[in-house]
Amino acid sequence: MYNFSTKGVCAKNINFQINEGKLTNVEFIGGCPGNLIGISTLVEGLTPEEAVNRLKGITCGRKSTSCPDQLAIAIEELVLVNV
Repeated sequence: MYNFSTKGVCAKNINFQINEGKLTNVEFIGGCPGNLIGISTLVEGLTPEEAVNRLKGITCGRKSTSCPDQLAIAIEELVLVNV
């Protein structure tokens, strides 16, 4: 299980696993439940690279980041840095 503390967004943490090279059990702690459950459901089964390609750089209003962007950063820092 990977755990990432977010920066600059409403969600405080993101938890996820990688099983057989695919994202599973993606969970945002805090933030807007409906949107974050939607994001979690949409990225389930993607490879880490696919998820990063789809989510990286998404912003939220005037913020320079978003919960999807923070998930991409988490995957890059915790998973892809060692690839």
